[in-house]
Amino acid sequence: MNANGKTHPHLGFGLGLRTTHYQAILNERPAIDWFEVLSENYMVAGGKPLHFLDRIRAHYPVVMHGVSLSIGSADPLNKHYLRDLKALAGRVEPRWISDHLCWTGVQRKNMHDLLPLPYTEEALQHVVARIRQVQDFLGRRILIENVSSYLTYVDSALSEWEFLRAVAEAADCLLLVDINNIYVSAQNHQFDPVEYINALPAERVQQFHLAGHSYNGPMIIDTHDAPVIDPVWALYEHAVRRFGRVSTMIERDDNIPELPELIQELNHARAIAEPLYRERAA
Repeated sequence: MNANGKTHPHLGFGLGLRTTHYQAILNERPAIDWFEVLSENYMVAGGKPLHFLDRIRAHYPVVMHGVSLSIGSADPLNKHYLRDLKALAGRVEPRWISDHLCWTGVQRKNMHDLLPLPYTEEALQHVVARIRQVQDFLGRRILIENVSSYLTYVDSALSEWEFLRAVAEAADCLLLVDINNIYVSAQNHQFDPVEYINALPAERVQQFHLAGHSYNGPMIIDTHDAPVIDPVWALYEHAVRRFGRVSTMIERDDNIPELPELIQELNHARAIAEPLYRERAA
């Protein structure tokens, strides 16, 4: 139960499902509570990824996480993509589906990046309408994730956290709060990440992401290729104090280590969160 008394499904502590770990998961049945799958990797008619996903989901809860919804684009929503997404959800029966508060291209050109939006009233109304369309089509509420960013727009009239909150409330969607993305953007744009977390509506926060990043001169890049750093762990601790029991997972997309190393990092998240859960319940 979160700070406002609303109950969301709590899956515990999970990992992103990666091909390099398929066989180890099936052979060892490690102490991982759930897996997040990248939707686009499984939106196919068959093959090895779906074969392993079907076997793994028989033993673990699964959620779906996309990178191609492009909810902020001026292009029409991609109906073929939405149909494939809904079909995969029918097969996988995920606990929830998420994507990003961003745009990935325009005029049918994919930039292969998660690009930030201008935080304006016009953009807000546009995104809210599109999220509502997606939710109506899928027949469920979705989770929207904050992205890391490396530029801002001069036309923005709201802070990122004000915009994210307004989107969630107006669209009646839920939030996937990426703690590392908040840290990265806070360092790049010089804002207070604690203020960001404190401004989000607790009743809509259903999942956390944790990840590592890299440095490119003065800029921090969200690369998911390294362990979580201490300041991000500290920000995660604050988020748990703020939001309570929220499903947490670690993302690693490059320099992927063996499964025991990721489990050790995941257990560090447990060690931070579980005493705080008990403290709140006392």
